[in-house]
Amino acid sequence: MFNKKSITDIDVKGKRVLVRVDYNVPIKDDKVTDDTRIVAAMPTVEYLLAHGAAVILFSHLGRPKGGPDPKYSLRPVVTHLSGLLGKPVAFADDCVGPVAEAAAKALKPGEILVLENTRFHPEEEKNDTELAKKMASLADIYVNDAFGSAHRAHASTEGVAHYLPAVAGFLMEKEIQYLGQAIANPNHPFIAILGGAKISDKIGVIRNLLTKADQILIGGGMANTFLKAKGYPVGDSLFEEEALDTARQLLQSGATHLQLPVDVVIGDRFDAEAEKKTIAVGPVPDGWRILDIGPETIANFGKILAEAGTIVWNGPMGVFEFPRFAEGTIGVAKAVANSNAVSIIGGGDSVAAINQAGLAEQITHISTGGGASLEMLEGLDLPGLVALQDK
Repeated sequence: MFNKKSITDIDVKGKRVLVRVDYNVPIKDDKVTDDTRIVAAMPTVEYLLAHGAAVILFSHLGRPKGGPDPKYSLRPVVTHLSGLLGKPVAFADDCVGPVAEAAAKALKPGEILVLENTRFHPEEEKNDTELAKKMASLADIYVNDAFGSAHRAHASTEGVAHYLPAVAGFLMEKEIQYLGQAIANPNHPFIAILGGAKISDKIGVIRNLLTKADQILIGGGMANTFLKAKGYPVGDSLFEEEALDTARQLLQSGATHLQLPVDVVIGDRFDAEAEKKTIAVGPVPDGWRILDIGPETIANFGKILAEAGTIVWNGPMGVFEFPRFAEGTIGVAKAVANSNAVSIIGGGDSVAAINQAGLAEQITHISTGGGASLEMLEGLDLPGLVALQDK
């Protein structure tokens, strides 16, 4: 299934290895508040260090505008990584240029260096050739272990792969194997669960999954657009006016595959303390809005998931950050965790819900990349992956 070379296919001893990781993690008061992505890439980092490589890590963080911004520095990540590894981690406050070159040159086998945020250079997102060449000049080998950024053709994810022998890290390999397998050769029944706010983000995914999945369970804000497309007044609910025609087409082509809520939980305002009530799907009263799927829908979805062979889930079932409207998302999370299916979860909110429910251990694979996993579910090629050497 995975046809790209990985770090086990090359000799890294005594080599400088430039590794693109996805350290785009939440930071508050100079501390990393969720290290899931850092931990996910640890097997690659530890393997390279153990096999005598000098390891140079680089990543983007956040969306700095047009140049360096201390708010988006990777320095706090270095402190955190050093704690995880139990050894010092060097830091260079640029990812190219004299500072980075000197730090890379000084690095000995078994040592590790983190370069500053790649997006401090505006050319990064333009996949600028000169920037990619400068990045490549720091090392002998390039490893891409940043699945979460593999859907972007940037200098550090795609450009640099043209100037060095380029292979995949363990995390990239694992992500592609699980998601690729789910799409190409799933155990049936194959059930997809799609939630989140917008249909427009997931039109391609729904179209592709209609040809592959046995059932697609729809919740979250995107369900409102489908309900509106079926002619139900949705009150003050969030829905996408411009996606109504598409929703109608999808309902027509996927009539037997798409499962919509049969009851919903509505609130009298968008607020954690909103008054709530459960109603059967039908007209939503003015001034009220749909904020979650209802208990009957949770039970219906649960029955379908109990029989599943493969489950892919992307997007919450409601406004789960408000505890009063989290029951749908938590209910679905429990059904996924309790199934005997191969379960794959992608997208920050779904992953957060699984973690919040304490069910992460019962999930086969939790993806580190929301956008990248969606593009794979849509059947698109990921530029950061395509650029790597074939086996």
